[in-house]
Amino acid sequence: MNRKIVILLFSIITIIYSVNVWSTNPQQREKNKNKNKEKKVTPKEIKATPLVKTDTIKTKPLTEIVEVVDSVTTEMNLKFKFYKKNAHASYYAQKFHGKRTASGVRFDNNKYTAAHKKLPFGTKVRVTNEANGKSVVVEITDRGPFSKIREIDLSKRAFMELVDNKNSGAVIVKLEVENK
Repeated sequence: MNRKIVILLFSIITIIYSVNVWSTNPQQREKNKNKNKEKKVTPKEIKATPLVKTDTIKTKPLTEIVEVVDSVTTEMNLKFKFYKKNAHASYYAQKFHGKRTASGVRFDNNKYTAAHKKLPFGTKVRVTNEANGKSVVVEITDRGPFSKIREIDLSKRAFMELVDNKNSGAVIVKLEVENK
């Protein structure tokens, strides 16, 4: 008995709604239809829409983004000539962060800088990891490394961009110097 009443009430409400909708003028019905209609996406549109990965947890400060954009545009505008292949590279220890370098500037482990024994200060060097092909452009700001085996010491940020294994301490690289 209760079920029949619910069905009857539902039917009455449906009839009242449909009469009310159809009693409005045709222009209003068309507006309501367009308003309620959802945009249908075709398979072609889905394929054409690029997938973008966004990281909502970690956000970078604007200065970091500007620095990365500057380094990318700098790298695109520079021309490099081959300097050395199979060179050993490592990175600065954290204890040097904030200390003065041989060129007089303070060392920052978060910038793209490096130490080399012979190259002049201010020289831009493209360092390419020979194992995975990743490269980074650094500026020579210090002297070193003081080891016969190693050729260049990179800032930690530059080194971490080159390697796949973040626990490694050294890597074989190819060095290219800015062609002035």
